[in-house]
Amino acid sequence: MTKLASKADWNPGAYARFQDLRLRPAMDLLNAVGQMGAGEVVDLGCGTGSMGVALAARASGRPVVGVDASPAMLAKARQSKGYDTLQQADFRDWHPRRAPGLIYSNAALHWTGDHAKLLPRLIGFLGKGGTLAVQLPHQNNAPSHRVWLTLAQEIFPGRVDIKTTPGIQKPVEYEEMLSPLGRFRMWETEYYQRLSAEAGSHPVRRYTESTYARPVLDALDPDERATLIKAYEDVMNSAYPVRGDGSVLFPFRRLFFTLTV
Repeated sequence: MTKLASKADWNPGAYARFQDLRLRPAMDLLNAVGQMGAGEVVDLGCGTGSMGVALAARASGRPVVGVDASPAMLAKARQSKGYDTLQQADFRDWHPRRAPGLIYSNAALHWTGDHAKLLPRLIGFLGKGGTLAVQLPHQNNAPSHRVWLTLAQEIFPGRVDIKTTPGIQKPVEYEEMLSPLGRFRMWETEYYQRLSAEAGSHPVRRYTESTYARPVLDALDPDERATLIKAYEDVMNSAYPVRGDGSVLFPFRRLFFTLTV
């Protein structure tokens, strides 16, 4: 589930640390797909392949194709079951070999800009009766995400390009853009996640550093990263208090939409 370039490839182990929490919205998205066309099922941003088996079960014999830009994530996905084919590709350049019946993208497209161009392009690939199903983290204004950028700009002004961090458009912009193109549904869910104790670190830092904060931390030297992490954790202790057992109750908002042609 990778898009924007960074100094290092994704770390599948760090990402998988919270796999169970990330899997619930992925399953909610799949369960919301009411119709798909006759073509193959595409997992666009398949990451480590955690949805391969579920997608294969829903595909009813249709070929399942996993697509991701990260070699490390695809190497992990090859160990999973469910995919007939895996492809390494940038979402902006990817195109299917034949019209898909379902393009499923869970927590991936926010790494790619210009959704006004990308989403109609993806919809244009669908075969008759096909569906585009998308889930996007909608958390950038929450302290867990916003504080990474504000502290980086305060402590190391000019060092971090905010354009490298993932982002999405306003819900009304998606509705205005996509509703003319097919049968469109959109909703939002806030998940209350219990993050377990992490020795020597705040659980929210561990959750966000493997995804949203990657380009922020990649832009800094090791000593600078340590300084930023320390400042970030100080704020997290106030924003998301650690309970007696070391855990945190962490609300995380996600935006969903499906479009059927």
